[in-house]
Amino acid sequence: MDDDGHDDDDYAGGPGNDGGYYRNDSRANDDEGHSDSTEGHDEDDEIYEGEYQGIPRADSGKAGSIDGVTAAQAQQFRDLSAYEGERRKDQEELAQQYEAILQECGHGKFQWTLYFVLGLALMADGVEIFVVGFVLPSAEKDMCLSEPNKGMLGLIVYLGMMVGAFVWGGLADRIGRRQTLLISLSINSVFAFFSSFVQGYVSFLFCRLASGVGIGGSIPIVFSYYSEFLAQEKRGEHLSWLCMFWMIGGIYASAMAWAIIPHYGWSFQMGSAYQFHSWRVFVLVCALPSVAAISALTTMPESPRFFLENGKHDEAWMILKQVHDTNMRAKGYPERVFSVTTIKTVKQMDELVDLGDSAAWHQKWKLKLTTLFHQVIKRLDAVFSPEYRRTTYMMMAVWFSMSFSYYGLTVWFPDMIKYLQKQEYSSRTKTFVKEKVEHVTFNFTLENQVHRQGEYFNDKMRSMVFEDSLFEECYFEDITSSNTFFKNCTFIATLFYNTDLFKYRLVNCKLINSTFLHNKEGCLLSDVSDDNNAYMVYFVSFLGTLAVLPGNIVSALLMDKIGRLRMLAGSSVISCISCFFLSFGNSESAMIALLCLFGGISIASWNALDVLTVELYPSDKRTTAFGFLNALCKLAAVLGISIFTSFVGITKAVPILFASGALAAGSFLALKLPETRGQVLQ
Repeated sequence: MDDDGHDDDDYAGGPGNDGGYYRNDSRANDDEGHSDSTEGHDEDDEIYEGEYQGIPRADSGKAGSIDGVTAAQAQQFRDLSAYEGERRKDQEELAQQYEAILQECGHGKFQWTLYFVLGLALMADGVEIFVVGFVLPSAEKDMCLSEPNKGMLGLIVYLGMMVGAFVWGGLADRIGRRQTLLISLSINSVFAFFSSFVQGYVSFLFCRLASGVGIGGSIPIVFSYYSEFLAQEKRGEHLSWLCMFWMIGGIYASAMAWAIIPHYGWSFQMGSAYQFHSWRVFVLVCALPSVAAISALTTMPESPRFFLENGKHDEAWMILKQVHDTNMRAKGYPERVFSVTTIKTVKQMDELVDLGDSAAWHQKWKLKLTTLFHQVIKRLDAVFSPEYRRTTYMMMAVWFSMSFSYYGLTVWFPDMIKYLQKQEYSSRTKTFVKEKVEHVTFNFTLENQVHRQGEYFNDKMRSMVFEDSLFEECYFEDITSSNTFFKNCTFIATLFYNTDLFKYRLVNCKLINSTFLHNKEGCLLSDVSDDNNAYMVYFVSFLGTLAVLPGNIVSALLMDKIGRLRMLAGSSVISCISCFFLSFGNSESAMIALLCLFGGISIASWNALDVLTVELYPSDKRTTAFGFLNALCKLAAVLGISIFTSFVGITKAVPILFASGALAAGSFLALKLPETRGQVLQ
């Protein structure tokens, strides 16, 4: 009975060995010392069985080949499964040993130096968000931007950052954190520099898009890079402190805009084709944090965790020794020796194909890029593997809801403030009827007035509307106007010399013996734009950015005490509640105060989400997952901005409901995520 069962097992398990059922039996018989005649009999049996099964046909060789391929594929899958099992075991052992090594290295001078270096990269990301918004009022004059063009320019940075986050996040897991960050920051600084000099709208749009693609890699790489130098008990707190640099970037951009853009004297031009105004100086200055980050990053090493994950033991050991020795010398213990001699590395699989020296350079590059692309896609697929699928979907929902509400509201706030300013401005409009002024020269500015059925001699105008008025033998010289129109007016024997009163400003007007000479080049501007309003925009952005300081401090101090999930869900709930106060913001000052309140509360959610994203994914997938989620974040930002701003001046209820609903959903889903406090870095 046992023998029969044994024979059955051999029969069923045949394909698990070298190919055929009976070949296994033959090997068993060989081991038992059977004669040659027995072997022949076994072969005859094998043929007989094949005939019985109807195998011998014209394509019998092909069938045998298919069986061989199937067996080879099964063996390959088993080999791959065994490889993955060994790799998983190596990663688990490495995670525990790496945490112990970081404990021995301590937290000191090296981590603080890296903190400021990576902080510059994060600061560059914060600056990038504000640049276009600050230069739009000035750039629209130089480039004659229409409302759709202004809207596209405002969104193009987010689209670039979305692409950059995905691309650089995937590459950082393959070619290294430091190298990828250097490449991305270089692209950002180069195209930011070019954007300050290009003159056309399309070229400026392209440069800002490319600049956004470059800076898109900053957030996913910076947090992953820094986390791999931090021990478990320091990780949450110091990653939260790192978020401070995004706030510093916003403050830097606001301060530079305040100091540079209104100084119109800081400009030059070469004829009418090339102009370099003060806002272009501001764009140039905003590239400095990225350039500084590149310079500082060249002095820092690659992440040793990345080297260990890729089988580079000696390189990782040297960096960890550098971390240990730097910290010990700074603490006054130079005699302490780095006791680690061997570190676990993860089993590698060779994924590259060598074409040999005879291959052309373009073939080698094509192969490298193709292989790199497949490796990045493979890692992205791993983020959605059964082990991480639920976590990834939950994180996608939380990232999307947070970004949709935060970016939508933060752009909606300034637009609402501008709308309230216009409403207040309109309430101060003065109306003059049948005013007759003859042979008088106005040497002051006429602003925010409506004149009906009058006769005038004007010098400079701003936000003027002339209706049913008569201009007879008038002389308009050196006129600079904005938002000024003439409706149903009559001009008799009137000369327009060196003015920007183009004919499209004259609506249903009659021109009798009137002449336009040396018209100024310019654009039709619909917004009220003066120095006071510009300063207000910079001041509001400065206050809104500075308001996140308390939230940053609180989240850093409490992140490792109350946990990531409580911080994320709690801050989201409080932010949701604060949204309802927006309905009471009926004045400019009230809207500014509510903007500061919302920003100060919601920043804790962002800090917790960054820390959680770093800790939920293993090192070989960390920046890929972070980059993908950050790309989704920028997509949600584009949708939120587009939807929220469409309701400016119509209703406040819809944006408030959208924002509060998204935050409520995000806080609920956040509680379903696993807590990572107190865990080693996977």
